[in-house]
Amino acid sequence: MDSSVTTIESNPSLVRTAHLVYALHAIGLVAGAFGAASVVGSFLFGWPSIIAVIINYVKRGAVRGTWLDSHFGWQIRTFWYAALWAVIVALVSAPLTLVIVGFGTWAVGMFLLGVWAIYRIARGWLRLSDHKPMPV
Repeated sequence: MDSSVTTIESNPSLVRTAHLVYALHAIGLVAGAFGAASVVGSFLFGWPSIIAVIINYVKRGAVRGTWLDSHFGWQIRTFWYAALWAVIVALVSAPLTLVIVGFGTWAVGMFLLGVWAIYRIARGWLRLSDHKPMPV
């Protein structure tokens, strides 16, 4: 772990902001799990996650050099990697729907992506609660 990251203490309001962002992402995931949308669809296109990513970008400069920087990066990467993988799953599955297999690859791909997003948000939030940075 980089010693410069641990030596600069973060503002408590920025810690609360990081908690808020994890909470917004979690709301997006839960809405997808228990609502009409898919977990990934709700995570990527639901207002809670969109607001969370906007907050990440607006506040990212304020956390530079602190252990919270790793959390803001983790949150942003989780959102954009989920978007990238959703596009890849759709592009692979779309042509395969002609032979029916695509429906299965899409369902399995989106399920696995949803599990991955839940894991990323839970892991990050737990480390934030322990005041630990995320591994880079």
